[in-house]
Amino acid sequence: MSYLEYNTKYVPTGFRKLLYINWPIVFLLSAVACAGFLMLFSVAGGSADPWMSRQMERFIAGLVLMLVVAMVPIWFWRNVAGVAYGIAFMLLIAVEFVGVERNGSQRWLDLGVMDLQPSELMKITLVMLLAAYYDWLPTHKTSRPFWVFLPICMILLPSYFVLSQPDLGTTLLLMLGGAAVMFVAGVHWAYFATVIAAGVGAVVAVFESKGTPWQILKDYQYRRIDTFIDPSNDPLGAGYHITQAKIAFGSGGWTGRGFMQGTQSRLNFLPEKHTDFIFTTLAEEFGFIGAITLLTLYVLIVFFCAASAITNKDRFSALLTLGVAMTFFLFFAVNMAMVTGLAPVVGVPLPLVSYGGSAMLVLMLAFGMVQSAHVHKPR
Repeated sequence: MSYLEYNTKYVPTGFRKLLYINWPIVFLLSAVACAGFLMLFSVAGGSADPWMSRQMERFIAGLVLMLVVAMVPIWFWRNVAGVAYGIAFMLLIAVEFVGVERNGSQRWLDLGVMDLQPSELMKITLVMLLAAYYDWLPTHKTSRPFWVFLPICMILLPSYFVLSQPDLGTTLLLMLGGAAVMFVAGVHWAYFATVIAAGVGAVVAVFESKGTPWQILKDYQYRRIDTFIDPSNDPLGAGYHITQAKIAFGSGGWTGRGFMQGTQSRLNFLPEKHTDFIFTTLAEEFGFIGAITLLTLYVLIVFFCAASAITNKDRFSALLTLGVAMTFFLFFAVNMAMVTGLAPVVGVPLPLVSYGGSAMLVLMLAFGMVQSAHVHKPR
């Protein structure tokens, strides 16, 4: 069958493509974003400015971007994966020289109309490149050492530059997201067991290096780890953030204190209440029921992505969809674990809820490619 015959028979064209959009994902993303708008309105003291109005504008722009990207044939995204990764990598290098510094971290590029965080873009382009790589690679070579070494380099190179910014949270997401794509692509489990063993050794090295000339992490990162282990050691210093977050969770109870009635956020006890710790505001105002509802929305998004990937016969499309779904899962899982005290505070925002332009637009771009894979899959 020729390419033209295939497209005529199996692939929708024009406005018919809108009928094949995975609309449940669109509605779920919109529901999560609306929860974010409410929280940003609340933490601003009942005002749309300065956060909610800008976040709504970005989401609308992101929604349009997602639908536009969905209309583009999936083969296009396969062909530009290497170029997209290269551009994101060069932007990461540019951050080292002309990046904007805030709160001791140099992570952004000033584009005039907005600040771009290239590490956010790298999360998605890395998934694209790995999906294209394993689509090109014959399956019998997937676990051979040389062909495993190449994707490891694709993951570690950008991770090094992100870690130097420093941004430990995004570094972990890059490495875990890349490893997840390798796993679903069929790389042998023994490689992952080796990496886990090496990771345990690295953790030991991190603790042993503390206070030495070859100290691996920054002092504030060690304070975060110490605070994670025992926040009560310094409740008014390094442990203050996580202690206040736990108070907010506890005060929310089952049904919460009510919209805009959270004392921890209203009285500015919560740190970064509009970004990293916004989940604690939601839990305080809407309680356990509100928190579990948001978590359910997130899980449903991952579920619909996984269902789309499983039914897609195109290898690149399936790997890309699963890669985006797992990166998204790591996003909200790490944030929720961080603010509840189950993981060290590493500065990972809550997707579509936390205030932020780069994260919002890049995430919607990623789901646009998921939609492209769904729209253009063989039927």
